[in-house]
Amino acid sequence: MAANLFQSHKILFLNTLAFTICFACWTLNGVLVTYLVDKGIFNFTVVQTGWLLGIPVLTGSILRLPIGIMTDKFGGKYVFSGLLLFCSIPLFLLPFAQTFTTFAILSFLFGIIGTSFAIGVGYTSVWYPKEWQGRALGIFGMGNAGAALTTFLAPTLLNYFSKSDPENGWKMLPVTYGSILVIIGVLFILFAKNKKPASSSKTIVQLLTPLKKGRVWRFGLYYLLVFGFFVAYSQWLVPNFMNVYGISLVMAGMFASFFSLPSGVIRAFGGYLSDKYGARKVMYWVLGSSIVLSFLLMFPKMDIYTDGPGVLSSNTGIVTQATASHISVDKREYSVKERHSQKVNETSFLPVQTSWQEVVVKENQSIKKKDLLAKGVTEIKFGANMWVYLTLVILIGISWGIGKAAVYKHIPEYFPNEVGVVGGMVGLIGGLGGFIGPIVFGYLLNYTGLWTSSWMFILIISLICLIYMHRVIIKMLREKMPEISRDIEKK
Repeated sequence: MAANLFQSHKILFLNTLAFTICFACWTLNGVLVTYLVDKGIFNFTVVQTGWLLGIPVLTGSILRLPIGIMTDKFGGKYVFSGLLLFCSIPLFLLPFAQTFTTFAILSFLFGIIGTSFAIGVGYTSVWYPKEWQGRALGIFGMGNAGAALTTFLAPTLLNYFSKSDPENGWKMLPVTYGSILVIIGVLFILFAKNKKPASSSKTIVQLLTPLKKGRVWRFGLYYLLVFGFFVAYSQWLVPNFMNVYGISLVMAGMFASFFSLPSGVIRAFGGYLSDKYGARKVMYWVLGSSIVLSFLLMFPKMDIYTDGPGVLSSNTGIVTQATASHISVDKREYSVKERHSQKVNETSFLPVQTSWQEVVVKENQSIKKKDLLAKGVTEIKFGANMWVYLTLVILIGISWGIGKAAVYKHIPEYFPNEVGVVGGMVGLIGGLGGFIGPIVFGYLLNYTGLWTSSWMFILIISLICLIYMHRVIIKMLREKMPEISRDIEKK
C-alpha cells in the first residue's frame, strides 16, 4: 500500500507541477499583449486586445471535454506529455508573428494548454482511493497559482529581455515558456506511469452518457462561479484598481496577484475540508460567503445627498435679514448651520456624514408660521477604502478556491469511472466563465457606470447557485429519505 501511495504521490507531484506551468502559459497574453501595446510594438486596437486576451481562455475551455475523453480513453501520461510538447510549438512560433491574425491563430493554439486541467483531474483521480480524492484533487488544483506566477515574473522577464533590444526582446518570453513546456513534457515521458480508468474500453457514446444527467450541469454552474469568475477577475481587477483608486499598473497587478495566489494555494485545504466534512457542507459555506462578500463589495465610492433637519419659522412675520449664518423674522432670530469647507477623509472605513443648512427665503419676504426658512442638507461620503476592498477581494478569492476543490470532490463520488469526461465538461462550463466574465463586466460597466456592477452580478449568480443547490437537496430528501440521507451528506 505504501509503495502504491508513493507512486500516486509522484504522479500528483508531476500533475501539479505541469498544471502550474500550463496555467501560467494559459494567462500569458494578459501580460504580453498589454506590454506590446503599451510599448507601441504592436498597434492592436482595444477590441483586438480584448480578443487576444480571451482567445486562449476560450480554446482552453471548449476543448476540455474532448481532451477529458482522450484522457479516459488513452491515459493521462500520453495525453499530458503530448499536450505539453504540442503547445510549445505555437509559443516558439509567436516571435515570428507580425499581424493580429497570426498572433490570434498562435494564441488559439497555445491556449489549448488550458485543457491541462481536464487531463490532470482524470489522471490524478485514478491513482487515489475514495477517501483521498478531495485532498489529491485539491492539491492538484493549486496549480491555479500559475496565474500569479505570470503576473509576478513575466513583467520582470520582459524588462530584462528588452534591456539590450527594446524592439525584439519580448520574443524571448514565449520562447522561455515554450522551453519550460518541453522540459516538463520530457519529465512526463521519463517518470510518469500510465493508468486508465475502468471506462477506457467504452465507446465515445458510452463515455458521453453521463452528460445527460442534470447533476453534471449543476456542478458546471457551481464551477462557473468559483473558477470561471476567478479567472475573469484575475484580469478584471487590474483595470478596476487603476480606474477606481488611481494606482499604478505595477501595483494593480500586484493586488490582482493577491487575489489569485491565495485562491490557488487554498484549494488543497478545500480538498481536505471536503474529505472531512463533505463537499455539500463546504459548498453551503462557500456559496454563503460568496453572497455576503459580493454584497459588501458591490457598494461603490459614492457621495449621497439627502434632506436633513431644516429651520422652520415659529412665528408669522417679515424676513428682515437673511444671511448664511442666521435669519431674522421681525425680532425673532434663527441660527443657520453653515457649510464649512472641511476635508473629508475618503479612506475612512465607514461612511462619513456632514450636514448644513441652505437659506431658502429672501429679505422682506412674508413668512407664515411653520414655513421653511432654511433647507437641511446631509452629505454621506463613502470612500470604499482601498485596503478594505482589497481584503474583501482576497477573502472571496479564498472562498472560491475552497469551492473549486469542493466541486471536484463531487465528481469521483458520483462518476468514478468517467472523471475525465465529467471533469472535462464541468471544466468547460467553468472555463467559459473566464471568457465571458470580462465581456459581461464590460457591458455592465458601460450601462451602469459603476465598476462594482460586476459584484452585483456575482451576488445574483451566487444566490442562484445556493437556491438551486438547496432546492435539489430538499427534493432528494423528500423523495428518497431515508435511503438517500447518507449519500446526500457527500453532496
